[in-house]
Parts: sequence; C-alpha cells; structure tokens
Amino acid sequence: MDVMLDLETLSTRPEATILTFGACKFNPYAQEDISQGIYFRISVDEQIALGRHVDDNTVEWWGRQAEDVREEALGDGDRISLDQFTQELNRFIVGCDLIWAQGPVFDIVILENLYRQLGLPCPWQFWQIRDSRTLLSSLGDPREKNKAGLHNALEDCVSQAQAVQYVFKQAGITEKR
Repeated sequence: MDVMLDLETLSTRPEATILTFGACKFNPYAQEDISQGIYFRISVDEQIALGRHVDDNTVEWWGRQAEDVREEALGDGDRISLDQFTQELNRFIVGCDLIWAQGPVFDIVILENLYRQLGLPCPWQFWQIRDSRTLLSSLGDPREKNKAGLHNALEDCVSQAQAVQYVFKQAGITEKR
C-alpha cells in the first residue's frame, strides 16, 4: 500500500502553519476503492506559539474561498495537538511502501520541517517520496477542473490517489518496477 497526503496551510513556506491534514492508503496498480483515510484539523495556536509561519496573502486567499471551505479550514472546533497529530500520522504510515503528494516540495517539505522543529524523526525515508503532480501533468490528469471538495485535505488526497490509479491503468503499469 502507498499513502497519498495533502495539507491545507496558512503559508507556502517550509515552516507554514498547517490547518488541516488528510491522508489515504491506496494501491496505485489497481482501481480499488480508497476507504482507509485519516483527516485532522491541527491546533493553530500551538503552531503559532512555536513560531510557525502565517502569510497575510494566504490568509487573504482563504478569505476569498467559499464559506464552507473557509470554515472547515479555519474554524476552531475539533483541533488536535501536534503531539497527537504526529503520533497518529506515524501509526498510519507504518508498513506503507511509498508516500505520494501533489508536489512534494510543498506538503512533504512542510511536514519534514515540522518534524525537525519538534525534534522527531520523520516517518518516511527520502527515497519513498513520489510526486503525483509530475506524473499527472506528464501523462494526463483525469480529474475535473474546479471539482467539489476542493481544499479539503482528505477529499483532495483521495482524488489525487484515484487519478494516480487511473493514469497507471491507462499507461499499463500493473506492478512495481
């Protein structure tokens, strides 16, 4: 099994404050349903206290999103601590082969920066990272533009994982090479 992950943040810098996190397990070589996923709304206050970055332009961008999207990302309810988040993510990734992100220079870099700041080992190795953005831009992205659920970290990662499955099938990739 592989993992696709996605973040919603308050900045685009490596030390960005993370609003929400989603991840799902999937088999890129089969068109199987993606049912196992995790989703967290992470404590913003705890991250601000650590000096994580908030960008005014990103905050303004969030202000232009639909109200339900804004509330899901920015609302205060159901936030978990960084300690709980890292423990849950570590447990989720155990035994997974590859870690996918829609452009690892964003999601992966921010998560690795957070783990370093917290003094924790990252739960993956550098060689496990895969980039769905490059794959999909090279072989064709089957997803609809402006889809529903945009900027919900779990819905985004499920959509990205399904797109990888579709592209692998179209390209005839049926097993790890």
